[in-house]
Amino acid sequence: MPKTPTAGAGGPQSTELVARRAEALDALDSVLPFDRRDFLAGLLTDDDVKTLRHLAKEGIGENSLRALASDLGYLEAWCQAATSSPLPWPAPEALLIKFVAHHLWDFAKRETDPAHGMPADVAATLKSQGLLRSDRPHAPTTVRRRLSSWSTLTKWRGMRGKFNAPGLQSAIRLAVRASARPRGRKSRKAVTADILTALLKACAGDRLVDIRDRALLIIAFASGGRRRSEMASLRIEQIIEEDPVPADPKAPDGDKLPCRSIRLGRTKTTQADSDAFVLLVGRPVLALKDWLERAAITEGAVFRGIDRWGNLEKRALTPQAVNLILKRRIAEAGLDPQAFSAHGLRSGYLTETARRGIPLPEAMQQSQHRSVQQASNYYNDAERTLGRAARIIV
Repeated sequence: MPKTPTAGAGGPQSTELVARRAEALDALDSVLPFDRRDFLAGLLTDDDVKTLRHLAKEGIGENSLRALASDLGYLEAWCQAATSSPLPWPAPEALLIKFVAHHLWDFAKRETDPAHGMPADVAATLKSQGLLRSDRPHAPTTVRRRLSSWSTLTKWRGMRGKFNAPGLQSAIRLAVRASARPRGRKSRKAVTADILTALLKACAGDRLVDIRDRALLIIAFASGGRRRSEMASLRIEQIIEEDPVPADPKAPDGDKLPCRSIRLGRTKTTQADSDAFVLLVGRPVLALKDWLERAAITEGAVFRGIDRWGNLEKRALTPQAVNLILKRRIAEAGLDPQAFSAHGLRSGYLTETARRGIPLPEAMQQSQHRSVQQASNYYNDAERTLGRAARIIV
């Protein structure tokens, strides 16, 4: 099937064409935020849009579909900038190797060979589109994820790609070794209880946006460090009122605290038909109740946008918006927003449970981590900073 030219090195698309694709992407409005939908409509081809709509009908998870759409938009933009043509399907091995060479390279060699790695004009084009932020090589995990998305989309088009070709696999191994760099965490610093307290003070006002942000942050933390995508997609139907629970587990007949459960549905580590749930007890329940009553939300998305005039919007927050809310409150609390991201709520929850001596299996029941090894990393870090091994000479 012939391809329709996309925006990029080959020139801008017509306004009518972009509008038509944006309208076609409306079927994915629960996955793609409005601004992202319009942006992708300017990058994707008609065949790309058909593929994404087909995947949505097949019931692929929202997070997976969102990632595929984002990766496909980047791949189309990169291919236009690098070759002046849309992505060919299936992609030849040479193009796959070119993608690796443009994204995984030796930073030291770039200093003596400016042509090494991604060409300057390609990088400039991607930066102008807001798709490239760093002048450094990409993380190997990002490159592998985009190649995996490329491979998945190729299969869904009924084609066979060259993604397992020995030449490509060899190029990836060599490129990863050349671009080796320390592996960083998604959030350099964890949002532990003390940081959360500072954030809640930063949004202690009585404006609608303050009430929303308080509820968002305390619930994301207390529910086991929920991912930003889970908070953005949280709906009223997932929240179940439970019987009050004892404030002190050792005194079952004592004071009681309000309790709610959140049915998780499909997440990164659970399936849509899973019975997985987490609990909210005490303050987070009160913050949630305050937000829902003040915003008069009785159905649909729990956390929604608020415009500059303080008016509540119908559309749910995007995962990116959740991250920006945290960073804004971090800055207002006098901390460095570059050191924190929304994932810090997840790592911070486990770090805090480790500090308080809560057993790892109990913490994982709330965080819903599937990997003991991954969850235990936060415990190990907390134990090391509190232990004596690094204090031999002080």
